[in-house]
Amino acid sequence: MSLSVSDTDSAATVLDAVLKKTQDKSRTTFSPEELSVLISAFSPTYPASLHSKAYIVLSASCQRCRAEASSPDDGTQAICKIFEIPVSSRIADTEEREVLAGLTFLAALFDVDHLSASSIFQHDGLVESVTDALDLFPKSRNIDVAVAHLLGRAAGHKPCRALLGKDHQHWLEWKSRQKDDQELRAAAAVAMVKLSKGSSLDATEVGGSAEQSMDDSELAGLMKGLVMDSRESSSLADAVEGLAYMSTNPSVKETLSKDATFLSRLFSLVPRRKGASAPSLEDVAGSPLYGIVVILANLCSYRPRLSPEEAQMAKLRRMAKASKAGGQTQDKEPEEDPLDNDDRVRERGRRILQAGAMEALTSAVRATDSRAVRSLVAKAILSLVEEKENRGKILQAGGAKALITIIQGILPPPKPSDTARTPQLEASDFEPIQALAKLAITAAPVQVFGPNEGAIYDAIRPFALMVTHPNANLLQRFEAMMALTNLSSQSPETATRIARAEGLMNKVELLMLEDHTLVRRAATELVCNLVVGCEEIFNKWGGEKNSASKSKLQVLVALCDVDDLPTRLAASGALASLTASPDACASLVELENERHRVLPILGQLVDPTAVSQPPGDEDDEDEDEELESDPGLVHRGIVCLRNFFYGIENKAAQMEIAAESNRVGIVRALVLAVKGCAQNTTSPILRPAAEALKWLLEHGVEIPV
Repeated sequence: MSLSVSDTDSAATVLDAVLKKTQDKSRTTFSPEELSVLISAFSPTYPASLHSKAYIVLSASCQRCRAEASSPDDGTQAICKIFEIPVSSRIADTEEREVLAGLTFLAALFDVDHLSASSIFQHDGLVESVTDALDLFPKSRNIDVAVAHLLGRAAGHKPCRALLGKDHQHWLEWKSRQKDDQELRAAAAVAMVKLSKGSSLDATEVGGSAEQSMDDSELAGLMKGLVMDSRESSSLADAVEGLAYMSTNPSVKETLSKDATFLSRLFSLVPRRKGASAPSLEDVAGSPLYGIVVILANLCSYRPRLSPEEAQMAKLRRMAKASKAGGQTQDKEPEEDPLDNDDRVRERGRRILQAGAMEALTSAVRATDSRAVRSLVAKAILSLVEEKENRGKILQAGGAKALITIIQGILPPPKPSDTARTPQLEASDFEPIQALAKLAITAAPVQVFGPNEGAIYDAIRPFALMVTHPNANLLQRFEAMMALTNLSSQSPETATRIARAEGLMNKVELLMLEDHTLVRRAATELVCNLVVGCEEIFNKWGGEKNSASKSKLQVLVALCDVDDLPTRLAASGALASLTASPDACASLVELENERHRVLPILGQLVDPTAVSQPPGDEDDEDEDEELESDPGLVHRGIVCLRNFFYGIENKAAQMEIAAESNRVGIVRALVLAVKGCAQNTTSPILRPAAEALKWLLEHGVEIPV
């Protein structure tokens, strides 16, 4: 029976006073009346509005205790000192109202401060009192629901789970199978799931196995039915929470992803705008938004991709657990569920996209500022964009805008004093940036960021941070550089802003020397675009003559000789632009005189068969095969040579370079290139090749017919 309005108003007044007291640094104790009202405020006899206020007061009280404590353990003891005796005494009472108050308060405390709640739950005799309450009030629906909720909260924590026996499991199973009360059924089912999953995990840690009275598919089916049929917010929230736990199971993932009707119902529970109630929910606070996003993230998540070192560490941990279990399975590798292989995950991703997953995810971002919800949305989108075929649908549904909103919450605009400070970012903080980078790699900037160039400029900082930040991994750096390469072609202003990003170019120069082919390639392609699009980079890489630019030119020349066609194309493209500067040509002359590698490498771009190998490469056992030839390389090589020849201003150097070009076979390579254009007089290589041959002829080189 609900209390009167005057009772509710009176309780609300007391809670307001308690909240004010928690904010008063000079007062930390509660009167017996205040404590009694706070503990009773979570009872179902009070309206949901008072529950919400009580959560705020309880949270503030716990935070105050922890702020004043010298350690986490002291904070837990301080909270227990306030609540343990009044809560345990109420649960052990013989009056239903008092028992109900104690049960609902302890369940709420698990939500607010699980460490103190776990400690109280483990208090001598408390679990027995909870069991006794079921015997004392066998026909009380409120007591049953409160016990189910409390056991569900407790089952999520190992120390509490250890206190729950088969009697509790059988009672939960019984209540989850009845169909007269959906709220009780949902609460009991969630507790069953948590107890089942937790017990299995506990058993795995000691090398055993847990007994289950209901298998995962039966539990999942039960809660899926509750989502489909229930119209009560508390039942929906419980059912979704249970499915969130179950959705880590590969077979459950398959079942849920194939049920379009269920997915449609699930997605309809997401509020479509901030502050809006989801359809069929009485209360925004009861919206199961977090659980829905957890389910989506689990349905489309791929297996972790472990590095060799991580895989070895995982194997060592398995061996350690096996030895504790008696050494029976030390050398046995765990079997991987085929339902979780990449092909199955891609299929699930396509199915949930078809059912409207992206609309639900973007709505979730608009509906809440919660960091936890938005982090899961980013995780889900990152999994979905892994499949290139999905990216168009994700862009159409506003996925890029949602990711930008998430990133803005993680990376607020920097203050002038923060320019040299690296933001504190965790591994999960890079997930929305990585997802946005994947979209920016395969789509035009205007498709991802819209026509407003300001949005493109804003994306530069997170991408640059993903290249430079020490917590980013190599794949993330690679994808960020690819995205920046695409953006740099948008306009000279964009290229200049990229070049000026804090610490970016220094890191990119290091990554050009990375052993990993794809990373080295991405860094070189970014430099190539910036050389073309940004005057500052053009000058730093050869447009102005100094020792730094000479070293950079040497790196580009060396990269023209690596065994990777795209890297050679990018490096030779950058050189083709830089050799338009006489200063760059002068530096190349010095490099040729010092190492005698510039001309052979440029000549091999034109024709590997006609030009001799650079010095030092003749005895390389890995160079048995000739470098790959390509029309793009031929064009770039000819432009480089033509520009180089005409950019040399010193007369003596001109004669030396002409003679050396003849000696290494460049003349023959150019002649063959011109002859190859006999049937194509509009070929873009014809004119620069002819001009290069003309220069060589003018400097005393005999051109064979």
